[in-house]
Amino acid sequence: MMAQLHQTPTSLCCCREPLPDSGAGCVGGSSWPPEGPGPGSPRRPLVDVASASNFSCFQLRHFHLDLRVNFAVKEISGWLVLDLIPVQPGVHTLVLDSHPSLLIHAIDCKIPGSRQDEPVSLTYRVDPFTDYGSSLNIILPPGAVTPGRLVQITIRYTTTDGPAIWWLDSDLTCGQTRPLVFTQGHSVCNRSFFPCFDSPAVKSSYTATVRVPDGFTALMSATRSSYSRPDRVFQFSMESPVPSYLVALVAGELQHVDVGPRSRVWAEPCLLSCAVQKLGGSVERWLGVAEQLFGPYLWGRCDIVFLPPSFPIVAMENPCLTFIIASILESSEFLLIDVVHEIAHGWFGNAVTNATWEEMWLSEGLATYAQRRITTEAYGEAFTCLETAVRLDALHRQLRLLGDNNPVSKLQVQFEPGVNPSSLMNLFTYEKGFCFVSYLSLLSGDVRRFDCFLRDYISQFKFKSVVARDLIDLFLVCFPELQDSAHREGLEFERWLSGCGPPLYEPDLSAGGALIQPVHDLCDLWSSDAPNLQTLTTFDLSAWSTFQIVLFLDRMLDHAPLSHDVMVNLSVPLPVCMSVCLSIRRHGEPVCLSVCLSIRRHGEPVCLSVCLSVCPSDVMVNLSVCLSVCLSVRLSVCPSVRPSDVMVNLSVCLSVCPSSVHQTSW
Repeated sequence: MMAQLHQTPTSLCCCREPLPDSGAGCVGGSSWPPEGPGPGSPRRPLVDVASASNFSCFQLRHFHLDLRVNFAVKEISGWLVLDLIPVQPGVHTLVLDSHPSLLIHAIDCKIPGSRQDEPVSLTYRVDPFTDYGSSLNIILPPGAVTPGRLVQITIRYTTTDGPAIWWLDSDLTCGQTRPLVFTQGHSVCNRSFFPCFDSPAVKSSYTATVRVPDGFTALMSATRSSYSRPDRVFQFSMESPVPSYLVALVAGELQHVDVGPRSRVWAEPCLLSCAVQKLGGSVERWLGVAEQLFGPYLWGRCDIVFLPPSFPIVAMENPCLTFIIASILESSEFLLIDVVHEIAHGWFGNAVTNATWEEMWLSEGLATYAQRRITTEAYGEAFTCLETAVRLDALHRQLRLLGDNNPVSKLQVQFEPGVNPSSLMNLFTYEKGFCFVSYLSLLSGDVRRFDCFLRDYISQFKFKSVVARDLIDLFLVCFPELQDSAHREGLEFERWLSGCGPPLYEPDLSAGGALIQPVHDLCDLWSSDAPNLQTLTTFDLSAWSTFQIVLFLDRMLDHAPLSHDVMVNLSVPLPVCMSVCLSIRRHGEPVCLSVCLSIRRHGEPVCLSVCLSVCPSDVMVNLSVCLSVCLSVRLSVCPSVRPSDVMVNLSVCLSVCPSSVHQTSW
């Protein structure tokens, strides 16, 4: 029997009926919640076990980076200036997140307005913290720490080979003419880019000066920029507060074309025309739909830079400048979904951020919901339901692999000190989070009322970091008819957040029936004992969308092992290359064994990224260029699970017999 998407039985979640419309609208000028300590500040004291810093002792007002990029030795050198205001008396040490790859040269302190005009040199030590960072302990001068008084700390340093900075030789770029460097800060990597309070609970504005060699262009995730041609100096300013992981830099041979009044596409020259052709005026259209749903776009620019296939994930929502892998250009539907998802992060994740990595669903689950609201308005319910069906299928496949009681399936994941938050980023963060947000929308009684609530959520918490309780409290204020029953078992908020296993509710996807039902019908025919080839020819797969093809293959793999005759006959309407078996090794130890698929239709790749998930989500391999028939494989290590990839589960893939074996190690 084909695995069907379904709602959990009512006994698991009894409050299913939408509430009667009470006439409640947006809270608009509501006085709730009380005013916090200021934009970008945590709303309450927090403990972030992934950060070694004492960020709760200081308010970070602003920071400035002055950097020089040296491609010859693969170094970034310069200094960092922190504008700090102590918020607690008796604090004599500033502790920042750092990394063994950062070489600290000198640290000094200056107190603006004091009698001491010259900076005071400070002593410091670097202590081990975890395998993904260290702690930089800076001893502050006696009398320097006065609550409410500004302190400026300057740190001179050089980067070496750290996890945030990716140096690509020219032969690893798309154009193969000049080298390229980019940074990737999510989740806790930017402590190897610059010393910082590396916690999503801390936000601040920043400025930067970046010097690059002749022939190179530097870009950053910033609202404003300027450029001095003679000395190749680029100036950047991010005027709105952002967390450290959203500070991003790329430098290389990059050119741009404007594709809208507030958006442009950046890429290497050899990719630019293709990228512009693929996106056209779509970015402004998607922004306009998002603004109608969730309120004004807060970041000014919405630019996109396409990076070589070595980019370790599919896309990253850096404010003002989305980083996206160039190989996504091979598939218009995946490009659409991924760009819209990153645009949605402009509201959910960037403007309002999860205060701890234990609640990443507050960013990814809400952004996934927002992405699907945008695509529903722009392309209709059927398209969105089909894409959702593909993702929820992947979620249930991962659940079968990991088991319903695996703690990584929680929305609130409690992790111990030393655990890298990136290892806990998985499909549950996206899809179970999406289902919870969809459940809240159901409770609201009307999707438009819930859009209104989300606008209020952004208005109340923009440029702040929040916890799940903030979202739920505001939800109950916006829908007071729910408050009396807030602690009833029926609402199940606690079970949603802390419970393992599948979502307690999944949205109705019947609006996608015209696109999904043919996939079911064809799967039923192919999985029968004796497929009728005459009947099968009535299905015109050339007219199917990418997501229909992917859903069909996923559902067929659920029926594995498939007979040899079925595999042979499948290759006629849908040439599928299943001849590569990857043995992935790390530190010489085999991690897993799986099979990758290459799907080609009319000579063009249909599915350009195939990922294999490793129990539970320890290692991801992103096949950023679709395997061709000649078995040319280009690999890049992917540190986290992204739902924008096609998930091929280990237990399913092992049922297909490959004809050759390739090994790779790192």
